[in-house]
Amino acid sequence: MAHLTRMSPLVARIDLSAIAHNTALLKKQASAARLVCVVKADAYNHGIGRCVPVMEANGADAFGVATLAEARAVQALTSKPVIAWLWSPQEAIPEGIELAVATKEHLASLIDAPFNATAYLKVDTGMHRAGFTESEWDDVFAQAAAAERDGHVRVAGLMSHLADADNPDGDYTSLQAARFRDAIARARAAGLNPVCNHLANSPATWTRPDLVFEQVRPGVSLYGMEPIPGEDRGLRPAMTWAATILAVKPLAAGEPVSYGLTWRAPSDGYTALVPAGYADGIARSWQGAMQVTIGGHRYPVVGRVCMDQIIVWLGENEHSVRAGDEAVLFGEGGMSAAEFADSVGTINYEVICAPKGRTRREYLEPEQERP
Repeated sequence: MAHLTRMSPLVARIDLSAIAHNTALLKKQASAARLVCVVKADAYNHGIGRCVPVMEANGADAFGVATLAEARAVQALTSKPVIAWLWSPQEAIPEGIELAVATKEHLASLIDAPFNATAYLKVDTGMHRAGFTESEWDDVFAQAAAAERDGHVRVAGLMSHLADADNPDGDYTSLQAARFRDAIARARAAGLNPVCNHLANSPATWTRPDLVFEQVRPGVSLYGMEPIPGEDRGLRPAMTWAATILAVKPLAAGEPVSYGLTWRAPSDGYTALVPAGYADGIARSWQGAMQVTIGGHRYPVVGRVCMDQIIVWLGENEHSVRAGDEAVLFGEGGMSAAEFADSVGTINYEVICAPKGRTRREYLEPEQERP
């Protein structure tokens, strides 16, 4: 049974060879289109500092983020273009960042910038979140074309966001695609030349080659997550979340564990103490549904999730679990992030973004063997 020797008892282990593999697969899938690797939220909690260079070396043509702070951080790591799409018109606009424009106020902010900014006009095709509604399109396109002629802004293309691309049997994606094509045609009619348009997220990149346009914008697949449940594209999950067991102790039948006395031992047995709690990303709502894997065997987490720790029921401890063994929450040697997500009632996106607090990242270089 594996034993951890690392300083921190709680670790998110990131396999950079998996990041490289997934990026190369997506680059191949994108074909002639540019590959915009989405690294928002610190590369989906995998760490931009290590992931961005690996992605760039394996086919990334550009990087996408949400905020301007994220854009500045990524810009410092790469010579490739960086696109940001969630910013306030009141923010200072950093030079060299390509920006999504979602409202007239955003457009005015770019026009007033002391440099010629590169923009993507974000059109709302059915997500009903950010972006210009259809009734605004013609007016905004005319304003943007005039600003471009005056040298205030460069409109590289249009972008939108798909709401239901992970449902390949639905027809909403095709409806959004038709609206997006209409927006491009109307932008051209207004005098714009949108040559770099993007709509496809991870699921659409895999399933809708007709929606590739000039570039694709995958996110979760870069980190080895299948965006459509049940499909297998050959992706390799990059993250393993694991902890060192700090103690194993006996528990008599009928005795409770943790706050609120919500669980009692069904028989004489043993518990294991794992140093990971809600301060580290384990939601209290996962109580009663969560399992960990120790030495290839799954065990239930019992009782309330605490701030710093969870308790695992080992039963009779027939596999001789002891302090120092590794408990895998998800990843290599345990449940996949998708399995874990299904068990606790969420999605793999949220699960890989969960590790925080005292979780320490540890990176496996591409040439390293897995432990």
